[in-house]
Amino acid sequence: MATLVNDRIDVRISTEQKELIKFASELKGFKSLSEFVVFCINNEANKIIIENNQILKSIEDKKVFLNAILNPQKPNAKLKKAQLNYLNFIESNGVKNSTP
Repeated sequence: MATLVNDRIDVRISTEQKELIKFASELKGFKSLSEFVVFCINNEANKIIIENNQILKSIEDKKVFLNAILNPQKPNAKLKKAQLNYLNFIESNGVKNSTP
């Protein structure tokens, strides 16, 4: 099944960049430079989307995360105890310049 081509992207690149891209395209066996560029752009776009979705999957996740950063809760007893344990560990092991 043929892919419908109904849009265009124009970019300006240096001669050196074009030669590098053309060489890579030939090494991979693509029929045309355009085919190679579309393949690479599509792969990179998918990687970016997957990476973004792995961290925060939904808009609601992003809102919760941002709210936690902008409006942090006060440390509770368990967190204060964990900090004290950490400081005691650092002190007993002679580690310097590690104040949280």
